[in-house]
Parts: sequence; structure tokens; C-alpha cells
Amino acid sequence: MTVSIAILGSSGYAGGELIRLVDGHPDLVVEYLGAHSSSGQALGSVHPHLRGGERILGVNDPESVPDVDLAFLALPHGASSGPAMTLLERGIRVVDLGSDFRLDTPQRYLDAYGADHPYPDELGRWVYGLPELHRSEISDADRVASPGCYPTSAILPLAPLLKAGLVEPTGIIVDSMSGVSGAGRGVQAGLQFGAVDESAKAYKVLEHRHQPEMERALDLESGEPVELIFTPHLVPMQRGILTTSYAKTPTGTTIDDLVAALEDAYRDEPFVSLLDGSPETRWVVGSNRALISVNLDERTGTAVLICAIDNLVKGAAGQAVQAANLMLGLDETVGLPMEGWMP
Repeated sequence: MTVSIAILGSSGYAGGELIRLVDGHPDLVVEYLGAHSSSGQALGSVHPHLRGGERILGVNDPESVPDVDLAFLALPHGASSGPAMTLLERGIRVVDLGSDFRLDTPQRYLDAYGADHPYPDELGRWVYGLPELHRSEISDADRVASPGCYPTSAILPLAPLLKAGLVEPTGIIVDSMSGVSGAGRGVQAGLQFGAVDESAKAYKVLEHRHQPEMERALDLESGEPVELIFTPHLVPMQRGILTTSYAKTPTGTTIDDLVAALEDAYRDEPFVSLLDGSPETRWVVGSNRALISVNLDERTGTAVLICAIDNLVKGAAGQAVQAANLMLGLDETVGLPMEGWMP
């Protein structure tokens, strides 16, 4: 089986990872690569680490995309909604790595982004592309909104415990540390080597737009509104996310209860593993895996959940390919790396 693929936003970090994964996939073939400021250039000029560097980047115009089977959109926020609708009208399946369709209602979108959505009727129609929670819906979908990197690392450990009623849906605290690649390739003073090296900082405190995405996804698992506080931190590394979440547990909850719920949820999941010790980002960089650990502070009745992912793979390109595999009727693990790059 050969499936033709287009990638818009090819020159970015996530776009580059998509090219790497699709090129190594036995069933997917890249037919079109689109870019913005790098259009007209050879792929090797923006991604010298990839093979096939002689390929010329086209434009991020859906009208220029040939009749492919599926398109990945690795575009900035607000840039994917128009192209997505044009491609869908042509019968092309779409996986959007951006945030345009991750929220479920026009009001939640307005609250998060301070503007009305250009296609409000589409909100709620796009399947939230976290395969471990929405596998059957993804398999039947022609449009998938791939989750953000921070939300993936928070939702995976929290969702089974909320669903089982083992943690309270309010008062959740999510602290995350991410490498600089999570901010994309754009040149910013705060992301230069001299500003990042030998330092760590919190940013967008109480205003990061991944918070409503986390709450929306966890509402579905909890069955009632979830309220959390999310604080992201920039740390001096290229790739990886380590997220620590704190949630109150009902009286009588034991560590065995928490472990059992996570084991039941992820025992058969190919990319999610429960560890006894604390996971490290270097164990997952380059892979599509998520490593989770759970602890219980019995004195305060607080569950402490730790999750490590690669922000560019399980947090972006890898998860998008995992969803695409399901949409195309393929084994969802095909073409996706299972091993991290360091012990």
C-alpha cells in the first residue's frame, strides 16, 4: 500500500520531523512539500540532516497541493484553518499539528485566543488526535487536530485517574519544562544561546494557551469540568518535555489504586510505559514514547505524576503520523521510533 502525502510548513522543526518520519515510513510517500519564506529553496538548505535534500520546497498554498491521500499541516496558529478547509473540500484527509481546531466551542476558542474562530461550526467536528484516548474516533475521521506537546504530557498521566475518580477535577497543578525547539525556528532574543544557556525560566504564567486545551481534553475523561493551573518553563536543552502534575486524591486512595488505573489504561499501549522511578527526557528524545511515573504523598493526599516525551515526536510529528496511520487503516506503530537516543 502506497499513500501519497503533502506537508505544509515543511521548513519548521515539526515539519522537518514529519519529513524524516514519512521518508522512513514503508507505506507513505511525500508528494508535496510546502513552505513559507523558504519556498523555492532546496530542502537541504533548511534541513541539511535529511536525505533527499535536492527536493524543492513549494508554497503553503492548498491550491498547489496535488491530489494526495492525506495532508499534514505544520503551520503557525491561525494559518491552518483556511488551507485545511480547502483540502477537505477536495476530499483530502487532514492532520493539523497546529492549534486551530483543538478546542471544542467558539466561546472556549474566544477565551483562549481573544478572537472569533473563522470556522466556528468546525469546532467540535475535529477529532482530538490523542490515539491512546480517541483511537476509534481517529480511525473513522477525515480531520484530526493533533494535540499540543505540553497537553500530551499532562493529559496522558491525568486522564485515567480522572476517569476512575481517583483524583479531584479541580485544583490540579501542571508544571512543565521544555527545550527551546518547542518555540519553533523563529529568531527570538529570548531563545538565543546567551539567553538560554545556564538558566531556566517560567514564561506565560497564567496565560499559556495550552491550559484550555488541557482542560477541554480532560473534561471528556472526567465527565465534569476540570480546572488546572499550568506553568511552562524553558530550560537549556534542545528537545524534550518533562511535566510534573499534582492532583488531590479522595480520602482512602492508595498508591496501588493509582498504579492499577494507569496500568489498566496503558498496559497494551505501544508508546506509553509506566515506570517505577522518575523518567528522564533523554530516554525519549527521538522516539514516539511517553514515560510516566506516579507517586502519592499520603500526608497531603496528593498524587504526583511525571511524564517525559520528545516535544517534536510524541508531542508533534510522531503523534501526527500515529493518527494518520489510524486514519489510513495502517498499524499505528508503523514508521515510528520506539527507542530514545541516550541511556
